[in-house]
This record gives sequence, C-alpha cells and structure tokens, in this order.
Amino acid sequence: MRLVILTQDDPFYLARNIDYLLKKLPPYAEVVATVVFDVSPFGKRETFTEKMKKTYDIFGFPFFVRYGLKFVASKLNSQNNVRKVLADRNIPLIHIEGNINKDENLDKLRAYKPDLFVSIAGNQIFRQKLLDVATHGCINLHTALLPKYRGLMPSFWVLKNGETHTGVSVFFVDEGIDSGPILVQKKLPIGTMSQAELIDVTKKMGMDAILESIEKIHSGKYELIENDASQMTYFTFPTREDVQAFRAAGKRFY
Repeated sequence: MRLVILTQDDPFYLARNIDYLLKKLPPYAEVVATVVFDVSPFGKRETFTEKMKKTYDIFGFPFFVRYGLKFVASKLNSQNNVRKVLADRNIPLIHIEGNINKDENLDKLRAYKPDLFVSIAGNQIFRQKLLDVATHGCINLHTALLPKYRGLMPSFWVLKNGETHTGVSVFFVDEGIDSGPILVQKKLPIGTMSQAELIDVTKKMGMDAILESIEKIHSGKYELIENDASQMTYFTFPTREDVQAFRAAGKRFY
C-alpha cells in the first residue's frame, strides 16, 4: 500500500509521533512521499508575528513565555523536526505551491500513485479532486470523540467543558470539517491530565489508531461509524474569556 502523509512542520508533537508511526508500519505499507505544510499549531495559517501576538493576548504572559521557550527548545532539538525524521528514512518531500487542491499540485501527488493519503494535522481543506487522487481516499486523525468536538484544539475544549473522557477518531475525509465517516475510534479517561499531557497521550494513541485503520483498509474488512451531524459540536479558537474559564475550572495547560 503506497501512503502519502499530509502533515505540518509542528515542532512540539508531530516528529516523534510520525517516527513512531513509521517504525510500526506493516510490511505491506510504504510511505512513498510526504507533504509538509507550513506550521499552524492553532489551525489557522498566520504569520509568525500574528501567532505570537494572539498567544500573548489570549493566553497571557506566563503561558506566552513558557510556550515561547518550549518553541525555541523544540526548534533546537532535531528529534522534533518533522523534515529530519522523513529525511532520515529517505522519504521524499513533495513541494507544493499554495493551495494543495490546485491542479499543478494534484499532478505532483498523482506522480507518486498513492493508495491512501494519511493526514496528521494537515491544515488545509481537502477538496474532492484531491481525495480522488488516492485509491482509498484520505484518512485523518482527530483527537476527540467525533462527532463531538469537531474543529480546533479539542484537548483544550474537553478540559474547559469538564468532560470526564475524550479519545481519538480516525475518519475518511470528505469536503467538510471533521465530518467524514469514522473508521476507528478509541476512548480514554481524562483524569487529572493537563492539556499538554492530554495532547501527548492522544497523539500517541492516534498513531495506533492510524495503524489500525491502515490494516482495516488493507484487509477491506471494516464497518464505518456514523459521524452523525445531528450530534455534532464544533469549536474554534478560544477567546481570552474561554481561557479564563478554563483556569477558573482548575484546569492546567502544563
């Protein structure tokens, strides 16, 4: 099975988890290429200055300082570099210009004859013409129990809303946002985890769910779980008031 990973150059969580995924791939699966989008940790593509200002304005000075130091430390650690992880395994990068759905970019993807796209924090909307390039379409990891908590930063919102459980969902991508049919879903108790701890746990859990999804697609034996739009909730980037409510509820970022 020829896989093309669609991801972003996130310095915090992705490199180690993608490395784990690559080590665990079954013999019949091969990552033949990867697209690495510009980083957008909060889901929206912005300039570096805009991201820093938004982080400061909404999350406050202590979080800004800790986040900034962690960002610098992560950038200096090659183990957190997605491109290096891929280069170490001689996985080619596909260089795209602008929107991945442009015809010239689709031609570049077709050249690798993918059987399946695997989106891990892919931060662009995928159109049907793109999904049709791969034989089995595209699967995406979302770190929440869909159809609840579609959208951005689910780990923040489940904590802020006092949920006792969350989980991961791997679903077939359609043209909506986190709206495709679910292939694998795993649930876990939140307990006293901070947001950072919850992200760590769910990212790792998500890699295992992706591996299970690949096996199901390879065997052709699976039953899809409905991603019921009538039960959905959707969340976007939090406001300063949301962050205040998060802290008032005794939740921790770290």
